[in-house]
Amino acid sequence: MISRIFSFLFLFMFPLFLFAQGHTAVSAAAPRLIVGLVVENMHPDYIERYWDKFGEDGFRRLYSGGYICANHHVTNLVQRPAIGMATLYTGTTPSHHGIVNDSWIDRLRNKETDCIFDNSCSTIGSDSKLGARSAAKLMTPTLGDRLKLVTKGRSRIFSIAMNDYAAIFAAGHSADGAYWLDDISGNMISSSCYMDNYPLWALDFNKFKLADKYLANTWTTMKDQISYAESLESPSLPEAGFLGKYNNFPYDLNKLKKESGGTYAILKSTPFANTYLKDFALQLIPKEQLGYDFVPDLLTIVLSSMDKEGGNFGAFSVEMEDTYLRLDKEIAELLKYIETGYGTENVLFFLTSTSSASYPADYLKEKLKMNTGIFNPESSISLLKSFLNIKYGEGEWIEKFSNQQLYLNHELAAKKKISLHDMETETARFLNQFEGIAYAKAAFEIESDNFLGGPLAPFQNNFYIKRSGDVMIRYEEGWLPKDKYKAVDYTDNDQVPLVWYGAGIKRGTTLKKTDATDVVPTICALLGIVPPGSSTGNVIEEILPKTGLK
Repeated sequence: MISRIFSFLFLFMFPLFLFAQGHTAVSAAAPRLIVGLVVENMHPDYIERYWDKFGEDGFRRLYSGGYICANHHVTNLVQRPAIGMATLYTGTTPSHHGIVNDSWIDRLRNKETDCIFDNSCSTIGSDSKLGARSAAKLMTPTLGDRLKLVTKGRSRIFSIAMNDYAAIFAAGHSADGAYWLDDISGNMISSSCYMDNYPLWALDFNKFKLADKYLANTWTTMKDQISYAESLESPSLPEAGFLGKYNNFPYDLNKLKKESGGTYAILKSTPFANTYLKDFALQLIPKEQLGYDFVPDLLTIVLSSMDKEGGNFGAFSVEMEDTYLRLDKEIAELLKYIETGYGTENVLFFLTSTSSASYPADYLKEKLKMNTGIFNPESSISLLKSFLNIKYGEGEWIEKFSNQQLYLNHELAAKKKISLHDMETETARFLNQFEGIAYAKAAFEIESDNFLGGPLAPFQNNFYIKRSGDVMIRYEEGWLPKDKYKAVDYTDNDQVPLVWYGAGIKRGTTLKKTDATDVVPTICALLGIVPPGSSTGNVIEEILPKTGLK
């Protein structure tokens, strides 16, 4: 009901075609608004699996009327959403943009560094400290930064997400606003690195306390649960569920909030997070006057797909299916609102993801007889520590192991006059013995060799000399890491969806392999501008108009 009221009001508040012509370096035929719909942790199989249950105006509208890149990948070694978002919006790999992980060891300062934390910034929109965030550690410009440069600051750049890293890396350095959920207050907040004062319209939005309203609901299936035949309920697919114990509908969301510490973080793992973001977008677009002139603006909406709970329910779960059926309706409402306001020919949409999802290793092994399994990082690192102690003497030789990157203790190695190259080599050799590890590579090997085009290419894509680990690993295909005492958010699948829709886009499909780095140069080609110099992707020429830039 809340969502329908917002949509009704905004459709009639929207001033149609209030476009004031202005001169920029952008092509005169460029769309007035670019809308990126980025769905986190989205396996491309979901579209085909749930197709018959989708409505006509959401996913079906995009896929039936747009251009589909059906063989699209994010070819980073470490498949983390933060890394993928930085790659998507810079058009290059971590080896250039520098976001190699959620955090890393800063060797100059000899301490662990978060990829977005910035204590020089403060929260805008609440009293919490969760707005001390910026893109300062992103080493290359984003699509939004490029638009700001070529339009002399006139393009308007905004991002909306549940998570801070998603909003930050989609926005880039020079955006007009990046908004995300404050887990403490339930408000949408931002950082002082983007604005001095919180906009009045956003303050008014927060007064609605929509997070409280959505978490006061009970999550039940949108359709009769018996009709969810595309999902699998099986003893071979055990689901930990919310908080490791709730895995059956209905879900009392208020109870889950209380049991998870009283914060609003649980909202991110429900389909109502997407409703919340859609409501915020319907406020932002007219209030910030996006697309009101001939200078192209950029809006990114990062939609959650079960967030971290995806690992607790899995790709075959009823919860995942219900999330996507509800997400289909949110996308349909966004498309209707924007297309009605601007006309399809004036807006360029793209839908993609920055990370995919994996199928359960046990299911693949037992049902499909595939060579998969579970890898225990805690046990392997414990054995590695023992090995290093025997070889080099007692000491804390490992500073950090996270998301396939291992950092050795440089200071201790120097103190004991041990060659770091030798230790990297021995560590990689030891890890390569484990079943489930396809490759363990020492940093000096990645730095000195050329792996382009082969199975080791993702190592170089993810390697940034000042931030990457001393040893990096890649698991065997189908193998999933699982620690005994903590959840591991991991996927071995790098394939994600990509579909283009709107201004100048013809219907079609390509099976040619495309990469996340290709999105920025392709958008720049459609706008008639040169992409950032640091971009390493290629233009997807198939989607360009016949008279477009090639």
